[in-house]
Amino acid sequence: METPIATDSLVLGSLLARHARYRSNHTAVVVGHGADAIRFTYAEFDREVNRWANALRARGVARGDRVATLLPNCLELLATYWACAKLGAAAVPLSPLLLAPGVASLLNDARPKLVIGCRASVAVLRAAQAGFAWEPRPRLVLADGDDAGFEGYRTMVAGASTDAPSVRVAAGDVLTVIYTSGTTGLPKGIPHTHFIRAMYAGLMASTWRMTPESVVLHTGALVFNGAMVTMLPGFYCGATFIAHGQFDPEAAIAAIAEERVTHTMLVPSQIAAILDSPAFDPASLASLEMVLSLGAPLHRQHKDALNAALPGRFYELYGLTEGFITVLDRADAVRKAGSVGVPPPFYELAIVDENGKACAAGEIGEIAGRGPITMAGYLDRPDLTAAALRDGWLYTGDLGYVDDEGFLYLVDRKKDMIDSGGVKVYPKDIEEIAARHPAVREVAVFGVPHDKWGETPLAAIVLRHESAAGADELRDWINARVAARYQRVDRVVILPDFPRSAAGKTLKRELRDPYWQGRLHKI
Repeated sequence: METPIATDSLVLGSLLARHARYRSNHTAVVVGHGADAIRFTYAEFDREVNRWANALRARGVARGDRVATLLPNCLELLATYWACAKLGAAAVPLSPLLLAPGVASLLNDARPKLVIGCRASVAVLRAAQAGFAWEPRPRLVLADGDDAGFEGYRTMVAGASTDAPSVRVAAGDVLTVIYTSGTTGLPKGIPHTHFIRAMYAGLMASTWRMTPESVVLHTGALVFNGAMVTMLPGFYCGATFIAHGQFDPEAAIAAIAEERVTHTMLVPSQIAAILDSPAFDPASLASLEMVLSLGAPLHRQHKDALNAALPGRFYELYGLTEGFITVLDRADAVRKAGSVGVPPPFYELAIVDENGKACAAGEIGEIAGRGPITMAGYLDRPDLTAAALRDGWLYTGDLGYVDDEGFLYLVDRKKDMIDSGGVKVYPKDIEEIAARHPAVREVAVFGVPHDKWGETPLAAIVLRHESAAGADELRDWINARVAARYQRVDRVVILPDFPRSAAGKTLKRELRDPYWQGRLHKI
């Protein structure tokens, strides 16, 4: 056994070693659902991660290097996060939905030492290789077996030591690089250090009221930064973390009942799917202590339904991967149902006008914030960093206001605001109206070109059931209920589903952009 090397105390890899010693037989990880689920105690998972970390180290991955993944939810993805934590390397999780040009672009930006894919992504990785523009070229590995030109995970861990790798890791070392796209659509890498991720772990565990006995279910994509807001607190507490391969409302409902799940995080479209599921039964979800909504505003219609069916469980998080959050606590979920809460301890919130001056309560302005999870800057993009970070404050690009008690209310994204004949129209206001129609499952409102007004609102709608309502009927129903004439939608488009990110978030830009490219489909 190697003699441990002293490291900073605020490093994530120490959590597994700690729980392997003091909670060795407690279930740490469950991957999958039903009879095929893979289960590890903390002692078993720590040994598996050590083997993987040592295998990566033997293939040249060192402190400060980056390890990219192109994986769905799986044991190997989880093991990579924690192996990087022990090596002082940075995990760079990429969406498995990306095509070759997108993969090549992000890998050229991140320049990893090693890339981990799976059999389903072999063709994409081979195509992306032609676009790699840095040397030395990364080693390519498959999570689910060997293939020509690719070494497999199981081959690599076979015979690897189960001892913790002897690597000095510091709290300032980068643990993850998460890619997010902004208003331009250009990818931006966001580095998170061990210190930042430790703040995720400890502060959010307290916010969610997690304990070592908690059971945390994650059914969305683990490559999404939102996964960290429940995964890291769960591991911090020594709780049980369950990861499904992909979101399925019936499988999620069954797992909550069977595993006695206490905490789960969902994006709004997933909450809507669970509420609409024929398997939905509040009695079978009685073990839940938290249902967290994040990723996009949850429409009031769904929020009220969830609070009625499962009272005292709902939390809502507003936040950015760049590093600022507010939380609507379950204690305030009904009283402040229209709000996204307040900053947690050690965080600060400001609403500022176009000149950077503080707005009064009730006055709409740009949301800015800072706290212990705020990034130092974008990866190799000082220009974008300067635009987003000013005097330590993160300027979010979102519009909102606070009430007299300091609770934050979202108005909309600055870039989503519609300028119709010089009047500001906020899509969220119209979406809240449309979501009340019993036939509407999801709605997205955005501006499209208009010869007279410049732009005008259009509502894209996904129905609960086919033929539940017609486009003209929905348009007239919405327009009869909006607060002002300028909020009336000129058109309703019914779609079978919305384009979504790996996290399940609606990609409004992909809905809107075709109407603007070449000013097609003018109204």
